[in-house]
Amino acid sequence: MARPGPLINVMERAARKAARPLMRDFGEVEQLQVSVKGPGDFVSEADRRTESILREELHKARPEFGFLMEEAGAVAGSGGSRWIVDPIDGTTNFLHGIPHFAISIAAESDGELVAGLIFEPLRNELFWAERGQGAYMNRYRLRASERGRLADALLATGIPFGARAGKKAFATMLGAAMERTAGVRRFGAASLDLAYVAAGRFDGFWEVGLSPWDVAAGIVIVREAGGMVSDLGGGSDMLHGDSILATNPRLYNDIRKLLTEAVRGRSLEFTD
Repeated sequence: MARPGPLINVMERAARKAARPLMRDFGEVEQLQVSVKGPGDFVSEADRRTESILREELHKARPEFGFLMEEAGAVAGSGGSRWIVDPIDGTTNFLHGIPHFAISIAAESDGELVAGLIFEPLRNELFWAERGQGAYMNRYRLRASERGRLADALLATGIPFGARAGKKAFATMLGAAMERTAGVRRFGAASLDLAYVAAGRFDGFWEVGLSPWDVAAGIVIVREAGGMVSDLGGGSDMLHGDSILATNPRLYNDIRKLLTEAVRGRSLEFTD
């Protein structure tokens, strides 16, 4: 059984406190006050309240930390550390009554991700990791899968929607993955897709056009579970770049080659 360190304890207390009203809201989803940020990209009163609770609790525990949050944006701190927070990853699932969403919190120090936590409150699954200390779900150790054949691999992805660029490139990659693997899933919460790679439920995950709060916690958790994370070009700019790929180590080269060769000749900026 693992013992989480101080940063994880702080994140867990904040996430569990924020999750209590969130779960009540999910039970009355039709009553939520919803505004539209863009096609298919919703923000609700539940998002704002959850983010407010998380910010208050995290600030109380570490007042010197800054923030990078989905709704409030960047807030400077007095030191070199900050929290990167997504109050509800999977907001569209949440607003449609689909029970697949999570709270995601990462800690960054001097530009390096040092801890991450992803809490799925409906299943009470708490995925967490600290740099150099391994990855866990609740108190049990996580390890990426060991499948080594593309034909056996189950992948996850996210689909560009609305006015977002990259649909043609994505469709080409999806076609290649469907042809060569055991299947592709699209669940609508990137943080949980990454957590599931760490848990060995998925063998790989890729997506384009994500934001730092979507992936920061998951990057730490996948790495500490023995998985590999990069952008699709093989680089390390997943937080502020255009794409992310997370896989078990045995399949990393094969999956990256499969996806990038499918769009050879197209820019990896994924513009249409």
